[in-house]
Amino acid sequence: MGFILQEITIRTDNSSAGMAKIDELWRDVVSGKIPLMYDSTGSFQQGLSPVSRYSNYASDETGEYDLSIFTAKADFFTEMTQKTGHGEYAAYDSDGADIKDAANKAWSRVWNDKQNNKIRRAFTQDYESTVPGTYTKDGRAHCYLFIALKV
Repeated sequence: MGFILQEITIRTDNSSAGMAKIDELWRDVVSGKIPLMYDSTGSFQQGLSPVSRYSNYASDETGEYDLSIFTAKADFFTEMTQKTGHGEYAAYDSDGADIKDAANKAWSRVWNDKQNNKIRRAFTQDYESTVPGTYTKDGRAHCYLFIALKV
């Protein structure tokens, strides 16, 4: 019987070096080197989506934070949509030519809304799910963010 790794966490920041660490981690997850989407026998786990959780913020987006990658089932997204409806989270989505482009657009919208006082971020736990264009109907990559709000 195989095991399944449930989550992996790194401490990072939004510097160039921090972004390189994040890119390396995602390459390892997608390739199966870190078997989040595969069991220990190498079998792909159907029905799971990789999700990033940003937590344990030292301050705000300018400081260090923990980035955890875990896999979630569809009910996770249903729950986050409900939390958005209750005002606990703000939802953002953007598309792009690739995952990095879509994510950069989505995060730029978050930072712009924060700077313009459209949202008050809680800096507790934020979530990101990106979908490569090969898995979407329109052929474009999509990034979905759930940003925790101060209530």
